[in-house]
Amino acid sequence: MHLNKAQKVDLKAAIIAGTAAGVISGFVKLGWENVLPPRTPERDAVNPPQTLMEQFGIPKKITRGTYTYSEQKMPWASFLMHFGFSTSFAVIYEVLSEYKPFLRKGSGAIFGLAIWVAFHIGIMPMMKTVPNPKDQPSEEHISEALGHIAWMWTNDIVGRELYRRLTAKK
Repeated sequence: MHLNKAQKVDLKAAIIAGTAAGVISGFVKLGWENVLPPRTPERDAVNPPQTLMEQFGIPKKITRGTYTYSEQKMPWASFLMHFGFSTSFAVIYEVLSEYKPFLRKGSGAIFGLAIWVAFHIGIMPMMKTVPNPKDQPSEEHISEALGHIAWMWTNDIVGRELYRRLTAKK
């Protein structure tokens, strides 16, 4: 959607659309990682969200806390980080793309790849949250790059449609 001079961005609708898209796309990314796991079980024993929280001084009893569902221990703190990241960037994407439609080029794929590069190739290795990119296996790069495309494509499709519906004239 391109805004003409008479149209204004409905910031509340963009935030609502981005939030919903971020939750849905967070589930897409989790599903993606079940099909193409980015890390070996050994490296995933303490996953990047847990490592990052511990780097910020959050105690292990929280970062490695779990809840049990269907007889499986699920990492609730990792899920909070995962969905927090997903939703935050979905809201940023939805709001910014309403003002700057060029950000939607590639239906979110380019934006998703940029986030992957920024975090998995840049920021997290610099912080020592994950290994240097050259020390990460190719399976990790493939899974994360393609997963970020699927994640942000989902944000684009869901966020754009929800925004359209929320702002449709009745």
